[in-house]
Amino acid sequence: MEEDKRKHLEFIQNIITRMNANSFAIKNWTIVVITALIYLYVQSTDKKSIYIIVAIMPTILFWFLDSYYLWMETKYRMMYDDIVKNGYNEEFKPYTMPFKQYKYSFFKVFISKTILPLYLTLLLGIILLNIIM
Repeated sequence: MEEDKRKHLEFIQNIITRMNANSFAIKNWTIVVITALIYLYVQSTDKKSIYIIVAIMPTILFWFLDSYYLWMETKYRMMYDDIVKNGYNEEFKPYTMPFKQYKYSFFKVFISKTILPLYLTLLLGIILLNIIM
């Protein structure tokens, strides 16, 4: 039974690692896409603000997606902690992943200190750039 628990915790840790890697990749893609759109805006001769306005949409989309991955990661961390503390019982069988039973607010993650500063700064920067230019 102890070997099952160790292997199960390893599976959950792998999921947490993947969620974290996805979140990091989303942050990278956000910077790349926004930088490319701002570059197109700067290089355009007529300075169409469509590039700046279009940059807002992927920023918000990536913000939601990043928050989703961190929200799921939090739920899996709660599951991991639960198995470490309480072990298995009638509701929690070995090798099951009942992450839906763990309640955590998506909005809390959306405005967390690891998410909000990055995306809010990007959005405000995009809007400020549109006003200045």
